[in-house]
Amino acid sequence: MSEVKAAKDGNIYVPYEERKGNESIVYFTRDLSPAGIKKAYEKVNGNICGKVAVKLHTGEKNGPNIVPSSWVKELFETTETLKNAAIVETNTYYEGDRDTTEKHLETLKVNGWTFCPVDIMDAEGTVDLPVEGGKWFDHMTHGKTMVDYDSLFALTHFKGHVMGGFGGSNKNIGIGCADAKIGKKMIHSREGEGQWSVAEEELMEKISESTKATIDFFGKHTAYVNVMRNMSVSCDCEGVAAAPVVTPNVGILASNDICAVDTACVDLIHAMTKEQHHDLWERMQSRHGFRQLSYMKELGMGNDRYILIDLDNDEVRITAKEAVKDVKPFKLIK
Repeated sequence: MSEVKAAKDGNIYVPYEERKGNESIVYFTRDLSPAGIKKAYEKVNGNICGKVAVKLHTGEKNGPNIVPSSWVKELFETTETLKNAAIVETNTYYEGDRDTTEKHLETLKVNGWTFCPVDIMDAEGTVDLPVEGGKWFDHMTHGKTMVDYDSLFALTHFKGHVMGGFGGSNKNIGIGCADAKIGKKMIHSREGEGQWSVAEEELMEKISESTKATIDFFGKHTAYVNVMRNMSVSCDCEGVAAAPVVTPNVGILASNDICAVDTACVDLIHAMTKEQHHDLWERMQSRHGFRQLSYMKELGMGNDRYILIDLDNDEVRITAKEAVKDVKPFKLIK
């Protein structure tokens, strides 16, 4: 049975030519640097205004694979819409370096997130936002101060994830904006069952419904940039215990469509050779991660078809296969 048809229950990787519906724009650059992030972001920041929340994964202490704080510092200093922005986070559901506000603040210092305000949004409470059309939730509980912002920029390190299969913009927002004690518990646990009792399709759907509550609140004032660099099968929440990286570095993708940008990243991984993508693809497939994509589309969160624009070559349209044809064996980028 082929890898495309082996999955079930909505967790099927659908080849591009078999998809239907509208196309969104996704921008792509191979430039893995602060300048590359800026180039991608400036293609999608037209509606970013007012008080800006930048949602990224600041990582466990000394995590080797996070988007470097020095890169983000340079981006903030050189980008007009981000000069007064704040990084936003919430405390974690699991025990670790960030499960209390006190420990979280210390970890932020260790990892270099000291150049701008960092708002731990659930430090002083929560806020509920509606989930329109959800199967599992009618609301999601977020960090209290999320509603103080006018715009949301998700700057995401795309990588694998031990439960989600992969972590793109959807996981960054869906888990990362839910508060530690209520929202994250709603996503990960069923009433009366264990702390991590939710997995596979149900988990992907709950993450996506949480994300929908957030992006519906911000409306058109959103932008998504995914950085495909140092892509372990492990999330940045595993810190120094993350599995070694073997997947080649790719580049940076940006869109105003969250479904399209995450789908494009998955397509680029799929377009690699089996030797290049084996570990990460197996992680996505075995955890039923593709359900994130199909459920976002079902919820009306965006399109799984897109026009991929090459920012390095006169903004021509390219395919996923063309985007990864020159990738090199993995080398750590600091």
